[in-house]
Amino acid sequence: MVLPTREIIGIVAGLVASLAYIFYIIAILKGETKPDKVTWWIWSFMGIVLGTSYYFSGASNTIWVPMAEVVGPLSIAILSFWYGEGGLADKMDLFCLAGGITSIILWIVFKSPLIALITNIATDVFAAIPTIRKSYLRPQGEDLFAWLLTGTANTLNLFAIEKFTLGVMIYPFYLFILDGIIITLLIRGRKSDKIENI
Repeated sequence: MVLPTREIIGIVAGLVASLAYIFYIIAILKGETKPDKVTWWIWSFMGIVLGTSYYFSGASNTIWVPMAEVVGPLSIAILSFWYGEGGLADKMDLFCLAGGITSIILWIVFKSPLIALITNIATDVFAAIPTIRKSYLRPQGEDLFAWLLTGTANTLNLFAIEKFTLGVMIYPFYLFILDGIIITLLIRGRKSDKIENI
């Protein structure tokens, strides 16, 4: 049986996303990357919730990246205990954690897959803020190659969208935009470092 093109693209996107997490974990173990604890713990929890609500919103071809978003962040969250930075002592991290919890409460109250997906993305945004801030202030603390792989996976995932409904389209587009922001900040930071070293 020959798989449809969109399904193949979705599977490839999931594999590339998984590879990105493997490279990120290697960078952590080498001491080249310090994951933000709040970001990765919220992302690991949200990966499970988003993946589930996304599946029930009708996604199939694009489900492989969210599956990678469960295993990868959970592994990194666990490693952040020993190799990470930030945490509950950081005011920004506390603010983001509070925003994430608020979004989770809204999801529980409304009990709709689409509303759950939207509030979970809002939670994900709060989780991303410490990493976006770090990418801007200390880009050397993030692994650019892993983020480029993630960006590639999420770009491919856009071409795997099988139903052009809000519930199916919103999560892949959100991840594409988030990765674009972080990658842009990391590239900008590396260019600034090179200019300063000249």
